[in-house]
Amino acid sequence: MPELLSLVLTLKPLKLPADPASLPRWWGRAAHALLLDLLREKDEHLSAQMHDGPESDINKGSSGNLVRPFTTSTLMGRFPDHNLGLEERYALRLSAFRADVAGILAQACESGGPTPGRLAAGQTIELDYLPFLVERHSLQAGAEPGPYAQRSSYQEISAPYLLAKVPAPRRISLMFSSPTTFKSGGRHVPLPLPGLVFGSLLERWNSCAPLAFPPEARRYAEECLAISQYHLQTRPVPQKSAGLRMGAIGRVTFSTLNYDRYWMSVLAVLAQFSLFSGLGVGTSQGLGQCRRLPEREAREQA
Repeated sequence: MPELLSLVLTLKPLKLPADPASLPRWWGRAAHALLLDLLREKDEHLSAQMHDGPESDINKGSSGNLVRPFTTSTLMGRFPDHNLGLEERYALRLSAFRADVAGILAQACESGGPTPGRLAAGQTIELDYLPFLVERHSLQAGAEPGPYAQRSSYQEISAPYLLAKVPAPRRISLMFSSPTTFKSGGRHVPLPLPGLVFGSLLERWNSCAPLAFPPEARRYAEECLAISQYHLQTRPVPQKSAGLRMGAIGRVTFSTLNYDRYWMSVLAVLAQFSLFSGLGVGTSQGLGQCRRLPEREAREQA
């Protein structure tokens, strides 16, 4: 079973709501409920931990904050006249960065055996009490959903850099595909500053990875990285009680001001890890979806 999993579902709505105004403006909470329901079917105790907050330190970051080892996206696609389209296809992404959660998601996609998994093609799931047909799923990059589908392990993404099989980069580019914001000093900061970005990734990595990275990685990012390119926009995300949370979407490139092979290798691993972990706050409900941009793609989008 994989330790790291990023799953992309292709969904077809089977029913329209009686009142389009009742549709969520943001589907992250519905996706979060779906994932917890999948966990509950296999392990009620695990689902309760993910919902209420585990006592085990393995899921707590260095700050003491709970780190849920999964992310979800909002429902992605066209919403004609602010409604679902019965002929439209929608994408939903679920990811995990702990083996037990990743294993349950992978099993949910299996179609063999007497009882297909809940996420297997042909199955029906509910989001916000509305039925959707699972037309297909993808667990591998290069398939139709694009670069956001992948399965891997901590060793697989770290070994090339830590064993010097791949040169440590001087620049790292990230793409934020959903609004991304950080909490710092009691405030929400919708800016991908180097220390906030890599500090968040470091906390998530150290909460679940078999080999922890030193906390000095964050200090190196704060003191030795600079934003050299960016194309960012702010986007609001609806919250409870008609509130809004602002986050950044787009791409950003960080360049080192004081090159160090080891520290840049660590940051490169964390950047690869972002596909599975997300970053910032609200990742279990659709915020902070992220991936590292390959050098060629980063140059093409510059």
